[in-house]
Amino acid sequence: MDLGLAGKKALITGASRGIGRAIAGVFAAEGCALALASRDRSALEAAAAELRAAHPGIVITIHPADLSRTADQEALARACPEIDILVNNAGANPPGTLAEIDDATWRAAWDLKMFGFINLTRACYAGMAARRAGVIINIIGAAGERLNAHYILGSTGNAGLMAFTRALGSASPADGVRVVGINPGLTATERATMLVESWSRAAFGTPDRWQELPQVKTLPFGRMAAAREVADLAAFLASERAGYISGTIVTIDGGAANRH
Repeated sequence: MDLGLAGKKALITGASRGIGRAIAGVFAAEGCALALASRDRSALEAAAAELRAAHPGIVITIHPADLSRTADQEALARACPEIDILVNNAGANPPGTLAEIDDATWRAAWDLKMFGFINLTRACYAGMAARRAGVIINIIGAAGERLNAHYILGSTGNAGLMAFTRALGSASPADGVRVVGINPGLTATERATMLVESWSRAAFGTPDRWQELPQVKTLPFGRMAAAREVADLAAFLASERAGYISGTIVTIDGGAANRH
């Protein structure tokens, strides 16, 4: 299926590893010019080198930035003024209960993911609206719909970003812009490993018994999602094949969010 993304310009945050890196790979294969952002310059350079080798001729720029900082968010938007697609993906909410997550941790995590998504969207939306074209894809997380008191920061923030996506995406078609979200469940990335190890530590007092956890043993299809599966969905949602989809969250977790 030709998604018609060749020649489009996409800005992807959190692009040096995990789901963001997988999205960059799929978008490069579709012929998009890429602007890749994350905190880690060396990881960005490595990702860009791999992508250029795999997809000769693709234009790739890298943008090291701390997207928990408003100044860096605004500078990134200025450096990428005419993007067609924004993928908000940067963010890592730590696990823990209300008693375990202190104020500084809560604010730091939300500065990156909650306000990082909101502020970068605001900065890029104006240009998209002026051109009457653009797609914003928020990579959020299934904890926003399957709430977890042991991941209270992530559940609360993700639920807020789901509401943000639906609210903005309901109005954005008037400006020619689509805003959509993806809620990945457990996905085979370094981040997922950290999360399941924290669950193991809470349940067993050690990080290395996560394979014994009920929520892992009962994963749909006996596995986590692959990052490529999330990336393929992002590419479809960015394309004109999804041209009537806005204000919608698509969950990719094998149905786990609807289990009782």
